[in-house]
Amino acid sequence: MPEQPLYALDPAPAPIRQLRAGPLTLIYDVGDLRYIRLGEHEIVRRIYVAVRDHNWGTVPLMLSNEQIEATEQTFSISYTATHQQGPVHFYWRAAIHGAADGTISFSMDGSAQTTFLRNRIGFCVLHPAAAAGARCVALHADGTTIGGRLPQLIQPDAPFGDLQGFRHEVSPDIWAELRYTGDRFEMEDQRNWIDASFKTYCTPLSVPYPQMIAAGTAIHQSVTLRIHGAADVHTIQQGANAVLVERVHAAPVPLPSIGLGSASHGQMLSINEIERLRGLNLAHLRCDLVLSDATYLACFRQAQAEASALGIALEVALFLSDAAEAELTAFVCILQEAGPPIARWLIFHQHERVTSVTWLELARQRLASVDPGIPLASGTNMYFTELNRDRPTAELLDLITYSINPQIHAFDHRSLAECCATIADTVVSARAFSAGRPIMISPVTLRPRFNAVATGPERQLAPDELPPQVDLRQLSLFGAAWTLASLKYIAESAVASVTYYETTGWRGVIECAAGSPLPEQFRSVPGQIFPLYHVLADIGAYTEAMPVRSQQPLLVEALLLRRHGHERLLLANMSAEPQTVHVELPAALAYVRLLDHSTVEAALTDPQAFQAQPGIPTTPDNGWLTLELQPYAIARVDS
Repeated sequence: MPEQPLYALDPAPAPIRQLRAGPLTLIYDVGDLRYIRLGEHEIVRRIYVAVRDHNWGTVPLMLSNEQIEATEQTFSISYTATHQQGPVHFYWRAAIHGAADGTISFSMDGSAQTTFLRNRIGFCVLHPAAAAGARCVALHADGTTIGGRLPQLIQPDAPFGDLQGFRHEVSPDIWAELRYTGDRFEMEDQRNWIDASFKTYCTPLSVPYPQMIAAGTAIHQSVTLRIHGAADVHTIQQGANAVLVERVHAAPVPLPSIGLGSASHGQMLSINEIERLRGLNLAHLRCDLVLSDATYLACFRQAQAEASALGIALEVALFLSDAAEAELTAFVCILQEAGPPIARWLIFHQHERVTSVTWLELARQRLASVDPGIPLASGTNMYFTELNRDRPTAELLDLITYSINPQIHAFDHRSLAECCATIADTVVSARAFSAGRPIMISPVTLRPRFNAVATGPERQLAPDELPPQVDLRQLSLFGAAWTLASLKYIAESAVASVTYYETTGWRGVIECAAGSPLPEQFRSVPGQIFPLYHVLADIGAYTEAMPVRSQQPLLVEALLLRRHGHERLLLANMSAEPQTVHVELPAALAYVRLLDHSTVEAALTDPQAFQAQPGIPTTPDNGWLTLELQPYAIARVDS
C-alpha cells in the first residue's frame, strides 16, 4: 500500500522572478516569459520555445547554465535548453533582455543533435484572450500591412498569416508591437482548444509536416516587443492585494445536468462505489459503444446495470462505421428489452471528425422506433476546433456536443487555470452557428483521451510510465480546484448537460477496488475518494447558478449556487500561494467548510462525514466575508 498522503501532493511551483523592463512588469518562469503587463493591461501572456515531434507531442524542456541579472528597471537572462525524448534531441541557447524603455528581446540559437521528424521548432507568442476585439495591424514579410481586429467569436482558421510582426492596441494611444525573425510566422485562435490566447507561431501549417531535421541543422530565431505611445503609463494602477469576489446582477441560470463516464478499465461498480456515487446526485452515465466491435454488447449491458443501480439515465454515444444501417438495425433489436431510461443519443462516425448528414439522418430514422422523444445529439467526439471548422447541420439535431480538456498545448498548473474562462468563449461561439440548439459538453477530462492529430505511431511507453490519458492531478487538490473553475464557466454559460471524467479508476472520481495499476506512480489506495469528488458532491443538490465574478480569476474562482432560496458559494484558490479573499455576502451568518491540506485526508477517508459537516459559523462584516485560502484550497460557504 502506498505511503500517506492519500492524494497527490501538488508540487511546489518552480521559482519565478518578478521582473521589470521600464514600464513593463512580467514573470520569468522556467525559461519562459509570462504575463507581460503595462500597468493593469496584459500585453503578452507568454513567450516560449516549443519543440513538437511528428505527432504534435511537446518534448519537455530541461534548463542548465541559467544566469539572471536584474535591476529595478532592466534584466538580462541566459540559459541553455535541451529537449530530449525518444529520437528527438534538440539543444539551444537563450538570451533575453529587458530595457528601461520597455523593449524586451528574446533570441534562441539552437541545433539538432540527432536526425528526427518534427512538426514545429521555435517561438510561440501568446496574446491574451482578453484582447479579442482589439484593433491590430499585421506586418507582412513583403513590407505590406493589413489592419483589422482580433476576432470576438472564435475563428476556425488562422486570422493572420505570413507575419513578420504584429501590433495591437493596448489602450487608447498605446500600442504593443512584436517583431519576429528566423522563420515564417502565423497566428491561430487557440480558444478553439480552450487555451486563453491567440498564438503566433512558426512554421505555418501550410508547410507539409512532419519534416525531417538532420543532425547539425542550426535554427536561429528572435522575438522583440516594443511599446509605442506609453509616455504616461505610470498613472495606471495595479490591482489590490486581496482578491475581491462580487455578485453580478443578472438572472440565475439552470445548472446543467451533470454526469460521469463509464470507467474505461471495465470493472463493474461495487456496492460501496455505487453508494459513494449516489452521493453525487448525478443525472446520467455516459457509455461509448463502437457498434462494429463485437464486444459492445457486454459494455452496454454493464452500463445498463450500473445506471440502474445508480438510479440515473444513460447517455449513449454510438460510434458508427460505413455499415451503420446494419449496425443500427441490430442495436435497435437489443433496445427492445427493458433497461434504464436513455437521456440522449450521441451519434458519431468512427472515421469522421464531425458527423455528416448521412449518418445523422439514418440514426434518427432507426432510433425513433425505440422512442422518438429521446434527444439526438452530435457534433464531434473531439474538440471545439473540429466543430468550428466543419460546422454540423444543426437542424437535424436536438443538441450540439463537443469535448474539452485543458492540455492540448500546455501542461503546467498556471496554463490549466487559464483555460477555464475560455470554455465560456467556446459556448458563445458554438451558439452562433447552432440554430438555437442547446449546447452540451461531453466529456470533460484533464488529459486528452486520444491523440486527435497523430500522424504516425505513438511513442512506446516505459513499463513504469503512466498512460498519456492519466494525470496525477486527478488525485490532487489542484484537480478539484480546476473542476470547480471549469464547472463555474460551464454553468454560467447555460450549457444543457456536461459529462465529467469517469466513475472509478485513475481517470475517475473514486479509485477502483483493485487499486492503481502503477501504485508507485499513481499513489492511490483501493476504493479511496479523490478530492474532486467533493466538488461534485457540493454541487449535486443545487439547481441554479447565480453569476459571480472574481477580480483576479487566475488566483481565485467562485461558483454561486441556489436551490429553493438557499445559497451556497464555492471558492477555489487556483494558485500555489495563500490568498486572502473578500467575498460579497449579504447574509447575517455563514458556515464555512474548507477542503485544503489540513482537512483533505479526513475528507478522503470518510467522505460522508466530511460532507455532513455544516462548517464553522462566521459573521460577515457589512455584507463582506474575508477568508484565507491555502494553496489550491476549496471553500464551501453556506448562508
